[in-house]
Amino acid sequence: MSRYQHVIKEFALVTGSGGAFEFKVNGDLLYSKLSMQKRHADEGEILQLFRDYIDPATMEYPQS
Repeated sequence: MSRYQHVIKEFALVTGSGGAFEFKVNGDLLYSKLSMQKRHADEGEILQLFRDYIDPATMEYPQS
């Protein structure tokens, strides 16, 4: 997510009980292990959901 620090105002990962894992952006639920997908996220899946949400054309922050 550091590659998108120029478009992220706040980022928090909050886990719940019973294996719950949800990913929200601006209050919009993009991924839920328990209620939507019913599985663990695949590698890179959360980042892709974020990219799609903000705009796939958004450039990554320059890495040094």
